[in-house]
Amino acid sequence: MRTYLVEDFLPEQLERVCQRLAGLGLSGSLDGIYYLPVPLDLLSEEQRAHHAECGPYIFVLEVPDETSLKLELLVRAQGKLRCSCVAYATPEQCAYIMDHMDTFLREMDISV
Repeated sequence: MRTYLVEDFLPEQLERVCQRLAGLGLSGSLDGIYYLPVPLDLLSEEQRAHHAECGPYIFVLEVPDETSLKLELLVRAQGKLRCSCVAYATPEQCAYIMDHMDTFLREMDISV
C-alpha cells in the first residue's frame, strides 16, 4: 500500500487532531479511522463515470499509534468495496491530499 506517513506527534497533539477530524464529521466506522473526501473535480474519468453507483470517493486516514498518522494514497469508493474505479491516487490527487494534510496540521499550529 502506498501511504503518506506523518510521525513524531506528541500524544496531546494527535488527540487534538483526532478531535478536530471527528468534529468535522470525518470519523470512520472504526476508532482511529477517518474518511477524507476527494473533491469531484479531482476524480479520474472512470471515477466520475462511476460516481452515482460507487461514490462518494475518499482517502482513508488512520491513527496507527499515539505518535503518527498514516494516509492511504488509494482512492476508495464508499458505495462499493470492489470496482475498477478504486485505484491508487493520481499524481494530482496525491498532491492535493498531501497538501491538504500539511495545511490542516499547520492551521492547528502543529509542526511535525
